[in-house]
Formats: sequence, C-alpha cells, structure tokens
Amino acid sequence: MILGSRGPVVVDTGVFGARLTPSGRLLAALYRPMLEGRPAVISFVTVAELEYGARLADWGPDRLRRLGYEVGRAEIVWPGPHLTDIYATLRAWCVRTGHGLGQKEHEADRWVAATALWLQVPLVAHDRIFANVNNLELLTKLGE
Repeated sequence: MILGSRGPVVVDTGVFGARLTPSGRLLAALYRPMLEGRPAVISFVTVAELEYGARLADWGPDRLRRLGYEVGRAEIVWPGPHLTDIYATLRAWCVRTGHGLGQKEHEADRWVAATALWLQVPLVAHDRIFANVNNLELLTKLGE
C-alpha cells in the first residue's frame, strides 16, 4: 500500500471508534500512522453505531463527552439523493455478484462503503468485508 496522498479518507466505525475504548488501543495505534494528517470523514451510520454502543455499554458523562468531541472533529456525511443512489447501486452490485457486503447484516458497512465511493476517497477499515468491492480503494492493515 502506498500512502502518497494525505488527502481525506472515510474511516470505518471500528477504526474510528478504536481510540475510544481500552480494548481498542492497539487497533488505534496500528492505524494512527495511516490517519495522521488526513481529514477524517465518517458516515452518519458510524455516528449512530458509536452512539448506540456507548448507550448499550452505559458510558458515563466523561466518556460520552469524549465521544462527542471525537465525532465533532470528523466531517460527517449525511444521506441525500446522490449518496442513496450510490448505496443502491453498490447493494445491487453486491447482491448480483454474491459479495458478502450484500448480506443483510452488513447494512451499516454498505453505507460506509457507499460514502467512500460517493466521495471518491479511500476507505480505512480493519474488516475484510470491504475487500474486492468494485471501485473501492481500501486502506487496511489486515494481512500485515
């Protein structure tokens, strides 16, 4: 993987949220060099997943403030007609080709991938489900 450009990247929920939990510190450290100096973009669904996880784990006010701070530092992409068109095209491609991203349980992942496709920027993720998606540039540390 070549990191020539330090332009924006879409960051998947797992990588973005890794720095927010003690169990995620190693993952966060692994991706830090890849993310440093790059504008972080996240999908609206990443915000929802992080908020849900925090509520389910019953985070206290300090951790919730930190979550709000980290989310506030990223650019959030909200759905609109162009993003939903890319999402629908991606989902149809995944189902037609039998790609795992077409499965029902990957709804949030499809929105994240569609966000990167729509913006035409790489996706940073530590999840094999994003591998081999048509026109998606995946930046990952998997396999290293």
